[in-house]
Amino acid sequence: MDTYLQDRLAIADLMTGWMHRDLAEWDQLRALFHADAVIEITWFEGKASDFVEGSMRMSASDIRTKHLIAAPVVTFHDDKAIAETNAMVIAENVELRVGCSVHCRFYDEVERRAGAWKIVKRQVVYDMGSFTFPFGIVGLDVEAIKNYPSEYAALAYLLDKSGFPVRRVFATKGSALEKTMKDAGQAWLRS
Repeated sequence: MDTYLQDRLAIADLMTGWMHRDLAEWDQLRALFHADAVIEITWFEGKASDFVEGSMRMSASDIRTKHLIAAPVVTFHDDKAIAETNAMVIAENVELRVGCSVHCRFYDEVERRAGAWKIVKRQVVYDMGSFTFPFGIVGLDVEAIKNYPSEYAALAYLLDKSGFPVRRVFATKGSALEKTMKDAGQAWLRS
């Protein structure tokens, strides 16, 4: 197999490796990231190692999540790559009896160090989302929902009500934040 295909497969494995989070396979989740990696998603911003600890706390809470991950689009430059990957987050708070389905894209800066591709930085662009009601319609705090962009309002509401608050605005499809994120990613890729 040629090097290009091996590199693409290695990066695709990093993206689909997010399933380790859903399965509470914490050591395998940690292995997706370089030691200095950072993550910026709705409920967490900081070092990837701290994200794993936060995910462990989340797995012990009333919120459950599942991530469906597609094949990434990868752009290479030497030992760096940008991977943009469609994903769907399905979440549910079993106590509140409400869930959500959110479509997003992981935007990852990935780097090969010592022969191994790993994630350096993970960010997300939120495309659209909606609430789900697994046991029938329940009341929601409409005013609280309005605090978030519609693309991820359902997820943010669920996270906030589950004790994992969203503290800032994140990139949405076509937003200035998405453009800024991608411009910075391209600058990193070429540096």
